[in-house]
Amino acid sequence: MPSIAGGGPGRLFAAHRGAIWWLRRRQHPPFSSLAGGGRRGDAPHLPVLIVGAGPVGLVLSFLLTKFGIKCAVIEKNVEFTRHPRAHFINNRTMEIFRKLDGLAGDIERSQPPVDLWRKFVYCTSLSGSVLGSVDHMKPEDFDKVISPISVAHFSQYKLVDLLLKKLEAIGFQTCFPSEIGISTQDVELESKILMGHECTSLQQTDDGILVGTSVNNGERILERKLHCGILLGTDGARSTVRELAGISMEGERDLQKLVSVHFLSRDLGRYLSSQRPGMLFFVFNPGAIGVLVAHDLEHGEFVLQIPFYPPQQMFEEFGSKVCEQIIVKLVGWEPADVQVLDIKPWAMHAEVAEKYISCNNRVVLAGDAAHRFPPAGGFGMNTGVQDAHNLAWKLGLMLNGVASPSILQTYESERRPVAIFNTELSVENFKAAMSIPTSLGLDPTIANSVHQVINRSLGSIIPRNVQKAVLEGLFSIGRAQVSDYILNEKNPIGSLRLARLRSILDEGKSLQLQFPAEDLGFCYEEGALVTEDCSQKTQKGVKLEHSERTSREYIPSAKVGSRLPHMLVRALPASSEGVFSTLDLVSMDKLEFVLIIAPLKESYEIARATLKVADEFKLSVKVCVMWPHGSDDVEVEESRYVLAPWTNYVNVEGLPRVSGNSWWEMCRISRKNVILVRPDEHIAWRTEWDMVRDADSEARGVFSRILCPSGHHV
Repeated sequence: MPSIAGGGPGRLFAAHRGAIWWLRRRQHPPFSSLAGGGRRGDAPHLPVLIVGAGPVGLVLSFLLTKFGIKCAVIEKNVEFTRHPRAHFINNRTMEIFRKLDGLAGDIERSQPPVDLWRKFVYCTSLSGSVLGSVDHMKPEDFDKVISPISVAHFSQYKLVDLLLKKLEAIGFQTCFPSEIGISTQDVELESKILMGHECTSLQQTDDGILVGTSVNNGERILERKLHCGILLGTDGARSTVRELAGISMEGERDLQKLVSVHFLSRDLGRYLSSQRPGMLFFVFNPGAIGVLVAHDLEHGEFVLQIPFYPPQQMFEEFGSKVCEQIIVKLVGWEPADVQVLDIKPWAMHAEVAEKYISCNNRVVLAGDAAHRFPPAGGFGMNTGVQDAHNLAWKLGLMLNGVASPSILQTYESERRPVAIFNTELSVENFKAAMSIPTSLGLDPTIANSVHQVINRSLGSIIPRNVQKAVLEGLFSIGRAQVSDYILNEKNPIGSLRLARLRSILDEGKSLQLQFPAEDLGFCYEEGALVTEDCSQKTQKGVKLEHSERTSREYIPSAKVGSRLPHMLVRALPASSEGVFSTLDLVSMDKLEFVLIIAPLKESYEIARATLKVADEFKLSVKVCVMWPHGSDDVEVEESRYVLAPWTNYVNVEGLPRVSGNSWWEMCRISRKNVILVRPDEHIAWRTEWDMVRDADSEARGVFSRILCPSGHHV
């Protein structure tokens, strides 16, 4: 359907007709059964059931509850894992966490001091020669110019703990199998996190999904049936929901296999804090190679990632003693208090689900269930949380009968291209990480090739222990390249390799941590929005370009589909609210759109029409009048008279950091623009007032396109 903004009478009529269709259909919304009732047998029913109690599932349950949608979570594990996984929280995710009842502030207060984690360190051992380091924090990261909050370093299990507290504060309860009776009729599902409940089957019904679960309550295995209108699969990289729904993954598998060792050592933490603080330590020496993730130097909590090559090297061979020996080789001395807590194998993939929605719009994937990235740049959990942010408001409007079921398809059309883009970016970043060992004579592609040759040529004729000896012998020869004998400035080869490494680090071509251009600057090109120029859409529905590695600068944009640019503003007339971000104009506690206008007669007319049409659609809209800096209270009173009888408006003035650079100028648009912002802080529509011929028809067309995006006709 062509763009409405600036369109002729035919386009406006088509949009108006779509709006009439949807207003009629809303008298009997197709998903009305999801709002309550609708059982199958004696299975308890919920509008939304979430499978997987990781960060993505918990964020979804929090947002849906805030939006008035009844939901519950089931989690197959009997207890929450304490094995640290994701730990870097980027700007956009922290912005979302600001709105989750102050979660971002809790993270900032609880995380380690920034100076302990801002660097990546490359060394021959944790106490040996430092080959180079990269500081990933710049002064502007703390100035909060492009975002009201900075990035964070905080272990996933600690984030889950904080999310559980936030959920408990809004009425959620975590239930363990031993606390649950045998009959499902005894269980009130709403606002529960049911631990030890594994999803075993899905069956589509007329009005939802019948979910089979298996529960071990300590005495016996119980089979339970639960019924829901919408099933959300947030159950991780090995998603059962994805498998049961028959959704395949597309991309590259098994880029690398690793052993993840979670251990504690306050001795090592104290040493690194004082001598060479950092977040990641890449260690290369003849005895061992590994990457150490310092989750918390103050408390001595680490995760060591060690590459391994099955079947010659088996995971079972990496017991606690072997891992302790590897830790000592990487440290360079023996900490007295190393305590190995957990050892897990994992494989690195770069895959995206072929589709996010299945079973007649009833099953939806989010987070790692929908995409699996290499852990290079911290895209996994961050992309997942942003999936949840995109999905929650759409589910809220749909299940409350305000939006058409077709709005759910825009979740896939908006988020899947972002996942594909982030997959490519994380693979590119992973290859950048591999450039460092390659520069030192340890090319990982050669190691992989050697491993493949052994598997193909020797696997069927030589015993595994001989294969293992051959593989480890070859790797030992390879690791000799990073011995002190070769890797020093006096050795011509070593000197050349060290110069090459320094060049990679200096030019920013090594593993990067922050991607502000992509993190804050990504833009939806197709979905629950009114595109500015439909002819510019790409085949995939999204236009994203990888920025140059040397320039990850975010440039504020008010383009439709982009995140609302941040600037500090102040409410007018002066109030106790003080200074806040433009992002705070959008409420996270209710489903509300925001229309930003300048105080111009024609813009006020569009605002009045928008408020009127929003009432027809049973939609909440707040008007924000963006006044020039220094406007007086008498001028500001104009809004009250012009917008009456509507009172859902706010007057603000921008507080530009650069003199004379207004909010409109920062966005590179004129004050003639009006901007409609969605509940997820992305711009849904933008036009200039002189392009609008009939404000009422324009507003109806806009809301019809957003809430009923498939463009139905009467």
